[in-house]
Amino acid sequence: MILSLRHSHAFGTDPTAVAPSGTPQRLNLLLAYGGWRDDSFADQLPTLLQPIGIHCIRTRTATEARHAMMRDRVHVAVVDLSTPADESSTARDASLGASVLHLLRAMTPVPPMILVRGPQASVRESIRGLGDALREGAFSVLERPFPIESMLEMLRRVVNRHYAGYWPVN
Repeated sequence: MILSLRHSHAFGTDPTAVAPSGTPQRLNLLLAYGGWRDDSFADQLPTLLQPIGIHCIRTRTATEARHAMMRDRVHVAVVDLSTPADESSTARDASLGASVLHLLRAMTPVPPMILVRGPQASVRESIRGLGDALREGAFSVLERPFPIESMLEMLRRVVNRHYAGYWPVN
């Protein structure tokens, strides 16, 4: 599966083009995930997406994500719900990734969010959690483990739905 995005020639969104401000035009993908776990998708995405002009902003804590959101515009966010609040937090801390979601929902415009969560204890819990996430504005929820192709397909769907298949201009 190859994620393909169209360049908007009308807006000059070639990823190597330079905006009047002197900054390259690109799509910024916030990748907030718990660094205590081996997440192959989190390690593979930057390598796969950089050649097509998508810049992955990798953060391992909610604190790092907040700093990244203040520094860079976020067009799409992939958030692991087990992302710790800060370096002193542990994997046992409950749902600190929710604080990243709170920060994203406060942005204008709110970027589309893909949530990543661990396996759920029961079908009922899985359905309830999925419903809650969608009500909170998530575009999609992926349950670990999943193949990288699932993430790439989800990103393609986000860009098609929210950006009409074109890269954001700024």
